[in-house]
Amino acid sequence: MNPTENVDQDAVLRARTVLLGSGRPDARQELEAYRVLAEVSPRAYLPKLCRALISAGHARELRDHPDAQLALYAEAVAVARRIGADDPNRTEILVRALSAHQRQLYEAGRRAEGFALCEEMARVGRQGFEAGQVQSPLYGHGRLAVVLAEEGRHREAAEICGRFTRAGGAKEPDRGSFWDAIEWAAELDAAGDHGAALNAFAGIVATAREECAAGNGPPAILVWELVRHSQMLDAAGRRDEATAARQEALGLLAELDETGERRSWSNVLSWWTVLLALSGRELEPPASPDSPAPSFGSTSWSGDTARAYFDALPALEERAARLAGEADTDPRTHLPELIAVHRRATIRAALLRERRSHIVLEPLRPFFDRGVALARRLTELVGAEGRAALAGALTDRSMFLLAAERYGEAHEDFLAAAALLDPAPESREK
Repeated sequence: MNPTENVDQDAVLRARTVLLGSGRPDARQELEAYRVLAEVSPRAYLPKLCRALISAGHARELRDHPDAQLALYAEAVAVARRIGADDPNRTEILVRALSAHQRQLYEAGRRAEGFALCEEMARVGRQGFEAGQVQSPLYGHGRLAVVLAEEGRHREAAEICGRFTRAGGAKEPDRGSFWDAIEWAAELDAAGDHGAALNAFAGIVATAREECAAGNGPPAILVWELVRHSQMLDAAGRRDEATAARQEALGLLAELDETGERRSWSNVLSWWTVLLALSGRELEPPASPDSPAPSFGSTSWSGDTARAYFDALPALEERAARLAGEADTDPRTHLPELIAVHRRATIRAALLRERRSHIVLEPLRPFFDRGVALARRLTELVGAEGRAALAGALTDRSMFLLAAERYGEAHEDFLAAAALLDPAPESREK
């Protein structure tokens, strides 16, 4: 059948007039014109219609109208699927449409539908690579790794992240080698493959060390990575290596205290908050398909998962306030739990602030100061048994102060933390 047989030719003429007129049509007029012309000349206009639908869904005026956004993105996917397999841009356009639609589905809590689209994105990317339309067989796989992790399927997520890392970047939008490697190490660790996670993280540190030495990376990032690596090494019982990592971090903090950053860098808070969240993952309930949790090695959480995580902050603060009262009467029983709950709240507050603003010192300092005060109280109560909690709280505050560019205070706190974690031989004998 000729595609023009059931098309209103007057509508076609009006559509062409809109697009060819001297004045630029508004977005709504352009979208309607593409809808008409896509029926007449699908090869030429289906890609344009799909892009226009995605753009319309992103419009500011629709931010408070999720159903309208969903409808536009669903139409964009349907249109993209109609693009001919021989169109060189088909993979890029279809993955982009699927990405927009699945994100909105996750925002609405429709995870099963969103997951199916994530699987389709990966399949389309692989087929597009085979057709020569994209440069990597992993194109479109990034979101699948994240949503697998959110449902506790860490081994599957680690397999995808490992392929990204080994490929040295998959030529996919919004992915970089650092974040690929962090996700891989995080998912390996969550899957219980701690040795492989340590090896992966050692590679991350080595890369940052090289970039820092060449003046291509901020020393702050290397410090955050060294500290996280030291925590992982401690957990694995590799104390000498953990101590060496802390000493290297102390040297960089001393340099920053004396000279400041070597040059101005763009906002690097995400490096700090992602690694802080990873250090506190064991405090959170494990993820499962029935109870999704954030993918702590990623910055691209699904909307429903992020909302549930941050919406829990007030309840955690209320629980901490209740435990504080109970700790006054029975500190040995309730103080350790209070410290854990307060840390969970602190990490959420830090992640939430980082998403909103680069100004962190005043809003977040009370959280970290409170954590140190609680840990000091526990140490005074139980002695050596509380030192790990105090070292952890001092480390958290030190890394926060580094993010806030308070280098002297950061150095002082981490010196104190290292002294607790790595006491001199004579102190250990005592």
